[in-house]
Order: sequence, then structure tokens, then C-alpha cells
Amino acid sequence: MEKVNARDRLILALDVPSVEEAQRLMDRLGEGIRFVKIGLELYTAAGPDIVRQARAKGKRVFLDLKFLDIEETVRRATALVADMGVEFLTVHANRKALRAAVQGRGGSGLKLLAVTVLTNFDANDLREMGIQRSVGDLVAARAALAAEVGCDGVVASGEEPAAIRGSVGDRLLIVTPGIRPSGKGVDDHARPTTPTQSIKAGSDYLVVGRPIRDAADPNDAVEAIVAEMQAAFNAREH
Repeated sequence: MEKVNARDRLILALDVPSVEEAQRLMDRLGEGIRFVKIGLELYTAAGPDIVRQARAKGKRVFLDLKFLDIEETVRRATALVADMGVEFLTVHANRKALRAAVQGRGGSGLKLLAVTVLTNFDANDLREMGIQRSVGDLVAARAALAAEVGCDGVVASGEEPAAIRGSVGDRLLIVTPGIRPSGKGVDDHARPTTPTQSIKAGSDYLVVGRPIRDAADPNDAVEAIVAEMQAAFNAREH
């Protein structure tokens, strides 16, 4: 088995409101960050241009737009994303939307990630939505759906990889946001975990935003997180 390189598995969330701020952060971190996530805020401000700019800097791109719409819209939008050279795209775990996204990506290298349960949701939020399942049960069921329709992975908190592995084994990548190094605040995440906890549980990629963006020295923050991730991956492999 090839050894995991933790730097390839750290995804920087470019959760900033402008192209200029995104460019500054990418330039400051340089080769320390290889993979970036572009979400609703930045994509609304900058559109497809920010994807092209990130790729021009040699970055792998995770486009976190959480598609959910009628099938034709999802299919056509996914095809456009595939043409941009994006590596990961999120789609809500709805059967029709997921199937349409799988069709839309065609034979491209785009990997589709089903959004299971947002990391700011807890059991109370699910009950308010009329869902009586536990978070873990719902995540496992949605992971099974993602595998069934041909997705490549799921987005889930660091508390759920065991449930996902129990449901689908190693068939899916697990991408985990809501990562907070020890001693950092949880912000608006209801189910945060540390890098070590998430990787030990079975996560494959970690998404980190504010602990890097808002650090006194973002480069130092990146190196500390990569070191912790590498130790956790090494321990898991053994």
C-alpha cells in the first residue's frame, strides 16, 4: 500500500468574500497548500474565474456548491463543472440529484461527493426537519445511497466514518469538514473533530478553513496540521 502524503489530503477552505483575498491567501501559503475548496461565498463573488485562477496556480479544486435541483439542471451544471477541470464536486444526497450528477460528469475525472448531514446539524435539527433517525443512521443510509448510484465519496463529520465504513466499507472516499485542532473554537459546527480523531475514525481528506485563514501565521498553522495528519495516517496504516 502506497504511503499517504498528508499534504495531499489537506484541503484549504477559501471561505473569503473576494478574489483578491483568495489570491492573497493562496500566494501566502504557496506550495504548502495543494488543494483548495471554493464554496458558495467565493463562487458567488467570483464565479468560474476563481476556479481557473486556482488551477493556474497549480491547485487541485474542490467545488463545494451542494447541487440540489431538478435532474436536467443538475446534469447540465455538473457537465459545466467537469469541463472546468474541478476534482471534487458536492451534491446533496438526493437520489435524483445524485443520478443526474453521475450522468452529467460523463467520462471526466470529476469525483462526486454526496453531502450526508451538514456539520452544523445535530439530532434536534433533524427532528425539526421531521427526520426521526439519529445523525449516524442517516449518514450511513445516505452513504449507502451514494455508493449505489455511483458517487465517489461523501462529505461527513469526523464522528461518522465508522458508521459509513460499516455501511459501505471502503468503496467511498470520506471528506471531513468541521476540523478544529485541539484548543481551537468550534465556531458554528455542531460536530467538530480534531485531525487525529477524524483520520483515526476513517476520514480520507480534511477540510480546514478558519484555523488556517485566521491564524497569526497561516503557514505555521498549515505545517502543524499537516504534521498531525501525517502522524495519524501513519498510525492508521500500522
